[in-house]
Amino acid sequence: MKRSSVMVPYMVWMILFTVIPLLLVVYYAFTISGPDGAVVSLQNFSRFFEPIYLRVLWRSITLAVISTVVCLVLGYPAALIMAGKAFSRKNTLMLLFVIPMWMNFLLRTYAWLTILERNGFLNSLLVNLGMPRLNILYTDYAVVLGMVYNFLPFMVLPIYSVLSKIDRGVLEAAEDLGANSLIVFTRVILPLSLPGVISGVTMVFMPALTTFVISRLLGGGQFTLIGNLIEQQFLVVGDWGFGSAISMIMIVFILISMAIMSFFEGEEQGATLW
Repeated sequence: MKRSSVMVPYMVWMILFTVIPLLLVVYYAFTISGPDGAVVSLQNFSRFFEPIYLRVLWRSITLAVISTVVCLVLGYPAALIMAGKAFSRKNTLMLLFVIPMWMNFLLRTYAWLTILERNGFLNSLLVNLGMPRLNILYTDYAVVLGMVYNFLPFMVLPIYSVLSKIDRGVLEAAEDLGANSLIVFTRVILPLSLPGVISGVTMVFMPALTTFVISRLLGGGQFTLIGNLIEQQFLVVGDWGFGSAISMIMIVFILISMAIMSFFEGEEQGATLW
């Protein structure tokens, strides 16, 4: 069988579900309704730079950065522990990270909604312990918590994959040369694990920036993130042009972020080889 015939189903799939939708987004983004039909215009893009929408973008970036940093702070030690030769429960710990991913994303978010509500599990436990209730639900803290919970495995798994492949002989050589545990970590382990860190940061930051389910459920509609704004334009307002323009801006923003990450990853790999 020729290679070209094998590629046909893949190409058809890509054209139907990737190329055509992207072309429709581009079409709606660059056109507005006029008296004589669709007219090419940049009006949809200029609307996005109004202060109210820039504040939505800034809030989305802020929460995404906070969530990414928290995932990195929690995920790197977990990946380091699992990659350690002396840790015998790595498969169990890995399973604990992977099992929640088998559940539906919406179901996992609803679970936190019931845990954090005023009469939910967390506040009931605090009351039984004689402690005051926590009003976390429908705040930024709840949104960040939901993002960290849902996206933490995407930080842990890439870092673990890189750490587990580090040659133990390199670490033993560093120890034989008199390096203590801190120096081995800062001079050997951390530089070698940076590709995994960059991959994890990318895999967490991108979905955290564009999520709308977490902010809608755990935020309670108290504020709007960029994902909610896009959803509203398509499903509520019916302004497909403005929604497509925001989507294109986010695509460019994500591509730039990925290019920056790839640049730093290439620099770090070059420095390591040098």
